Amino acid sequence: MSDSPPAVEAEEHNSSGTPRHFGLVFAALMAAMLLSSLDQTIVSTALPTIVGELHGVNHMAWVTTAYILAATIAMPVYGRLGDLIGHKSLFLGGIGVFLVGSVVAGVAQDMTWLIIGRAVQGLGGGGLMITSQAIIADLVPPRQRARYMAPIGAVFGLSAVAGPLLGGWFTDSIGWRWSFWINLPVGVLALAVGAFALRLPRRAAEVAFDYLGFALMASAVTCTVLVTTWGGTEYSWSDPLIIGMAVGGLLAWVVFFFSQSRATEPIIPLWLFRSRIFNIATLIGLLVVGIGMFAILGYLPTYLQMVYGLSATESGLLLIPMVVGMMATSLPSGRLMSSTGRYKIFPIVGTVLVCLAALLMSTLDTETSLVLVGVYVFLLGAGLGGTMQPLVLAVQNDFPGSDVGTATSANNFFREIGSTLGTAAVGSLFTHRLIDQLGDRLSADAARTVGDTHSLTPALVHSLPDKIQDAVILAYQHALTPVFGYLVPVFALGLVLAFLLPEKKLADDKDPGPDTTSAAQPGETGPDNTEVAAPTGH
Repeated sequence: MSDSPPAVEAEEHNSSGTPRHFGLVFAALMAAMLLSSLDQTIVSTALPTIVGELHGVNHMAWVTTAYILAATIAMPVYGRLGDLIGHKSLFLGGIGVFLVGSVVAGVAQDMTWLIIGRAVQGLGGGGLMITSQAIIADLVPPRQRARYMAPIGAVFGLSAVAGPLLGGWFTDSIGWRWSFWINLPVGVLALAVGAFALRLPRRAAEVAFDYLGFALMASAVTCTVLVTTWGGTEYSWSDPLIIGMAVGGLLAWVVFFFSQSRATEPIIPLWLFRSRIFNIATLIGLLVVGIGMFAILGYLPTYLQMVYGLSATESGLLLIPMVVGMMATSLPSGRLMSSTGRYKIFPIVGTVLVCLAALLMSTLDTETSLVLVGVYVFLLGAGLGGTMQPLVLAVQNDFPGSDVGTATSANNFFREIGSTLGTAAVGSLFTHRLIDQLGDRLSADAARTVGDTHSLTPALVHSLPDKIQDAVILAYQHALTPVFGYLVPVFALGLVLAFLLPEKKLADDKDPGPDTTSAAQPGETGPDNTEVAAPTGH
């Protein structure tokens, strides 16, 4: 690998230290990340209409699962390959794959092709999440990078709210297929900007891809996602299929990590785990962001619709304070990290706020005003905004530039696994508690009036006789709000880890070199082709 010649570097950078056209490139990266994260949620409100038109209600879950599964599998592959062959080509390739998947999903005439399209979208979308962050690391040194990483964190929160609202609006107006067509103009624009304005150093032309590792990782992730998605919903936890997949997934994870110690170019190199910063920051992200954000956001809209009688759009709008909270903390924290070079305080404060938000949400009852709910959601967003990107930045700062994509993708990969596990765990707890609560609160006659409790909708609940309606609403309230309290110890563990997170001052140059990194592999060569020492830990 070789860096660009000094003359080229000087020509491509302006007086502020960022590359020429960086604003344009950054906008393209943000657009690509928004598309990728938006498509995790945009079909949620459109699903009832989609499966009705395509006659596939029995395959409904796969529309979302196919995307998440493919994106999760793709993340570490893009990260590792990007470090080896360069991030630009993978970024452009990821956009291309994502657009192909969007076209396939947009023209789908049956559920099979829709699911195929969603899987192809995920293969591209997982790469966009990783390569966008890695490209920023290629272009901007860690200390200045903080101010650019902050808006990226807000993109995830924005997509969590905007996705369902946009999908619902398309479905009610110009048609659900526009949930996929909208990707084309934005994606083509990002592709054009990336192709013509993005300049990155060239890297190796050929690599030894770890096919065995990829197959094992894909098997492990597939089993994990399907067990957590189907367990307790499509199948009981004691079903032989679920038990078999759980055992198979565990075995695949063990063999996968064993294989990584022997692969020439491993997908998730084991030397990543020699860095205390990587280990602790990844665990915090898994617990606080992965479990916390997605578990709460996955079920709070249901609570708002069932207990308060809000429409799907109204419940989505009540999540806007979360985005406002994220922006209120992520942007100032980015500026402060750039000016001070310090990051540790932000995950600590952010995790405290997430703990407080979960604790307050556990006190919700049928008399709690929607204004107060909005305040709690704002606190959640403020905590996440102060946590998400500082953790990614800490990981990137602990590795040389040649390994930033690998470290970033592994960090995001485990956070995505955490979100899958967290959402499934909260869903399982909620479902079991709801069944128990309905059984305790409804008499036999009332239960017959309600009908199949698995088919309850907000409209049906609020059309029931007042006495029965109150009982069902109380069942939902008592089923879900204590689960938020159960998350507090998880976040408290994240807070302990935040205090243990080592702080390594953010570097002023893009590649701190072998004397400042603790995560390089013994005997490896850095970007300047000098051998680096073994990791020393922190």
